[in-house]
Amino acid sequence: MSLKSLLFSSDEKTVRVLRRVLSDLEIGVELCSEAEGAIRKLTRQRFEAIIVDCSNPEEAGSVLRSAKAAPVNKRALSIALVEAPVGLRGGFEMGAHFVLHKPLSSERTRASFRAVRALMKRERRRQLRVAVQVPVECNGSDQYKAKTIDLCEGGMAIQFSGKIKRENTFRFSLELPGLDQRLEISGEMAWEDRSDRAGVRFKDVTEAQRSTLRQWLNSQLPEPERDDPPVSCSLTDVSLGGCYLKTNSPFPMGTKVALSMKTTDLEIRAGGIVRVAHPEFGMGVEFIQATSEQGDQVHQMVEHLRANQDQAPELMVAPDGLETLPADTESAGQASRTDDALVDLFRQKSQVPIEIFLQQMEEQRQALESH
Repeated sequence: MSLKSLLFSSDEKTVRVLRRVLSDLEIGVELCSEAEGAIRKLTRQRFEAIIVDCSNPEEAGSVLRSAKAAPVNKRALSIALVEAPVGLRGGFEMGAHFVLHKPLSSERTRASFRAVRALMKRERRRQLRVAVQVPVECNGSDQYKAKTIDLCEGGMAIQFSGKIKRENTFRFSLELPGLDQRLEISGEMAWEDRSDRAGVRFKDVTEAQRSTLRQWLNSQLPEPERDDPPVSCSLTDVSLGGCYLKTNSPFPMGTKVALSMKTTDLEIRAGGIVRVAHPEFGMGVEFIQATSEQGDQVHQMVEHLRANQDQAPELMVAPDGLETLPADTESAGQASRTDDALVDLFRQKSQVPIEIFLQQMEEQRQALESH
């Protein structure tokens, strides 16, 4: 099943570069030179990526908003192509996950789209639903019976056997065909209807639960799609809350990532979310520490990174889907502050020019070294 992208642009040079690069990466392209045509396609076809040339900011913004509003494409990855007057901030304010500067070169564009393709594949597989009907025990303030309608990595649709109390979080227990153990997992209601059906979004998923879900879902597909290899990154800065990683193929803002580092004795893993992305240069990752298991993984990784920082340890980073969409996040300058200076820099300065960002990160680094 090939990946599909919609490209909105009337710039012949931009179209030529993108057609060549996306073809090399086996990503199909539907070209629209007019906003009206692009919006019409977005309501009728599913795309893994929406690429928008922002030469006309008003039309570009209209296309991106239409993609978010179309049920079939609201989870599509959006990439804005900007010139100096619009800039990084303008592209993100339009709702893009990733911003590339024009004019595009083949080499730079290919580096950026390698990471984009990996995320497109991961996000598509994460949202791929498998129809299955098995009993579910739902534990909230009371216990309820239900059955599944379909299941994906991120959640499931279920049918309750009767009315339930209105509450957000449940603990679910179900046995999937072919597995010798029950799946115990937490989730929150994403939607409900009058037919006692509901959509569940899984939360605080452990590595063991995620592995079980992926293995079962893959076993249901005739030809499981392989993920792209992880991206190799070098560490420049690290704190207990996050790290900055240098790579020419950073993942877009809002990408949930899995970090891994192998030593002679063990392999250390941790999870994070990309809070700032600088095309062709690097990305700032905030560690995920919602559970004690995740916190322990992060502390183990940070301790090892700090102990071996002089050796420039290499980290392998793989995408795990889009966790936070730009429309759902707080704008730069209004994002909540933490007690971690590096994470605050990621959250507060994600849209400033890279030169200013790197200067402020260097000043932070020097301040810490002087204490």
